[in-house]
Amino acid sequence: MFVFNGRSLRQHLHEGGQFGAFWFSLGSPALIELATAARPDAIVIDAQHGLWDRHSLENAVAATGGKVPLLVRTMDSSKGAISTALDAGAAGVIVPLIETAEEARRTVEAARFPPHGVRSGGGVRPLAGDFAAYVADANAHTLVGVMIETVAGVAQAEAIASVEGLDLVLIGTGDLAISLGTFPAADPRHEEACQAVLAACRKAGVACGIFTPHAEAAARRAAEGYNMTVVANDIDVVARGFANAQASFRAVPDAARSQQPKAKRATRR
Repeated sequence: MFVFNGRSLRQHLHEGGQFGAFWFSLGSPALIELATAARPDAIVIDAQHGLWDRHSLENAVAATGGKVPLLVRTMDSSKGAISTALDAGAAGVIVPLIETAEEARRTVEAARFPPHGVRSGGGVRPLAGDFAAYVADANAHTLVGVMIETVAGVAQAEAIASVEGLDLVLIGTGDLAISLGTFPAADPRHEEACQAVLAACRKAGVACGIFTPHAEAAARRAAEGYNMTVVANDIDVVARGFANAQASFRAVPDAARSQQPKAKRATRR
């Protein structure tokens, strides 16, 4: 079972729990391993926009060492994309660009084995152990999430959130702003749309998450009642880390650097 504080992440959400995730796009299992040491609530692999392929995805799951639940934002809503993520050992999927209840229903169906869905059996990790136990465990604990990130999706939020078997609706704030025509400026229409999705999820009794750019925003959104937020993403952490290091180096006055002992030149003989 994919454990989160003694329960699966799916169970945690069904009990009204919250979690903060680290989001990864750079395709590096090594970064996943380093981040796992920080013990985040969950890790999300972005297979839609990130630099991940099947092998790096398999290695990313291994890099967590089973210590952190790993979810995959799939390439698309196809059965193949969903199956690939789950066969690799992911604790669940988050499927992008869902705009209708029927699309959400097909997502749930693709993530569950018969008789609850149409997922095909396979994958190296599932077949390496007790596959019958894996199937039962997966149907009970695999988290199935969808993303609402367009005007059309917001309009259908209540119907989408009401789909049986759906565990999470995640608001894709960036694409939503583009869809609304408000990107990149702040606009009250964007927040109104987010609140409409949150209200629809609360009415349906399903968890609602929202993409957040950093830890401070994640904490604020969690306080508003969102069940999932994004605490950090690898692009930002790496880019800002390098930028801050270079800025700190440049902040040292030239005079201070010039006072350092100079290396002696080797004397030729």
